[in-house]
Amino acid sequence: MIYWRVLLQKRTDKNKIYSLHDPQVYCLVKGKIHKKYEFGSKASVGITAESGVIVSAVSHPKNIYDGHTPPEVLEPAESIMRQRPKVAIADRGYREVDEINGTTILTPKPADKDATAAEKEKMRHRSRRRSALEAVIGHLEKDFRMMRCHLKGTIGDQINPLLAARAWNLKK
Repeated sequence: MIYWRVLLQKRTDKNKIYSLHDPQVYCLVKGKIHKKYEFGSKASVGITAESGVIVSAVSHPKNIYDGHTPPEVLEPAESIMRQRPKVAIADRGYREVDEINGTTILTPKPADKDATAAEKEKMRHRSRRRSALEAVIGHLEKDFRMMRCHLKGTIGDQINPLLAARAWNLKK
């Protein structure tokens, strides 16, 4: 059955099969010059602002829009921290989402013209906290083997970011 799907799929088809041994793999568009596409599954990470401890690591079974992933990330974070985060700092992929269940989602954007210097500095500080998250994600991928998942299937894709996050927290 899967072989026929591979043979009959066309370039413009949705839900293509990219791997025979792992059919749930999908194509992620990175949007970077050096690496336009990545194949695998999307993962999201939630980190505390002050301590840098990972409180949530989730793998998404389907290739969904970034703006639809925060509820899946915030629920485990809420159960671990025993309170709902008031503010979540995210990248520009989340720009259409402003609030989810009482958590304000902040994305980088230019400051208002009538903003005070203190408000501009606060936004700049929050944007730098977001940049610190990029370094953590890079370490998870390279140092803690999250870049390539050697575990089989959808369950392996879900376990891999959890193991990498636990290793990061133990190292901290």
